[in-house]
Amino acid sequence: MTARRFRQVDVFGTGPLTGNPLAVVVDAVGLDTEGMERITRWMNLSETTFLLPPESPGADYRVRIFTLGGELPFAGHPTLGTAHVWAALSHHSGTIVQECGSGLVPIRPIPGGFSFAAPRLLREGPVDPVFLDQLAAVLGIAVDEIVESRWVDNGPGWVGLLLSDAERVLSLEPRPEGAGEGIRLDIGVVGPHAAGSEFAFELRAFFTDDRGQLTEDPVTGSLNASVAQWMIETDRVTTPYLARQGTRLRREGRVSIDRDEDGTIWVGGATRTVIEGSIEV
Repeated sequence: MTARRFRQVDVFGTGPLTGNPLAVVVDAVGLDTEGMERITRWMNLSETTFLLPPESPGADYRVRIFTLGGELPFAGHPTLGTAHVWAALSHHSGTIVQECGSGLVPIRPIPGGFSFAAPRLLREGPVDPVFLDQLAAVLGIAVDEIVESRWVDNGPGWVGLLLSDAERVLSLEPRPEGAGEGIRLDIGVVGPHAAGSEFAFELRAFFTDDRGQLTEDPVTGSLNASVAQWMIETDRVTTPYLARQGTRLRREGRVSIDRDEDGTIWVGGATRTVIEGSIEV
């Protein structure tokens, strides 16, 4: 048995236990994929990450990101939470370069947390009308309530749906049976808040879990990244702005979006270590 250090981090919250939890296994060298999957299942969180030495020149560390259903090339709140742990353990205070399945991801510190540079989309463009009908059925809405739709997949598989306003997003009561058996879903729904609000958008993220059940993710960095690219590209918002997520789950997710002069979009949020310990495997 080997004791491996781990941290549990709260990401994107306004205070302790208000965001999205993440387990970070620090001493991951020597763990094979099966071992990582076993730890992930035992942690039973939406994601668990494993810190490894970098393989690419210029990277500070390498990370493998696992959900209960398998490995992801990239995910947002695991990126920020892993950077938080690595920076604390290495006493690093500057810009970080993370190596993951989707390549190198720059990360920079912000007050109280970190922000990552939004990665390129792996899939974009229009959504097939038949699939759009299925998505509307799952959400329990008429298809003509969808203002715009597009693929916004930067790793997890997101398809984005824009609704009329934040209130309609918050009112959604998904009906999983509308999708049909065996269909995997990763649905990101976004609606604008009223002018003058503290928040530009309300987001909700629904996905099919490892048991085939539709569930809601509290706060989703990858979705906020691709939605930001979409909303900025279509001139629906200017930066910087703040998005809210997790409201229906009684979480207080806050995601900051900013953009550099070169067009790089940064997705940020608070990070806090909640648990420190070791796991024997």
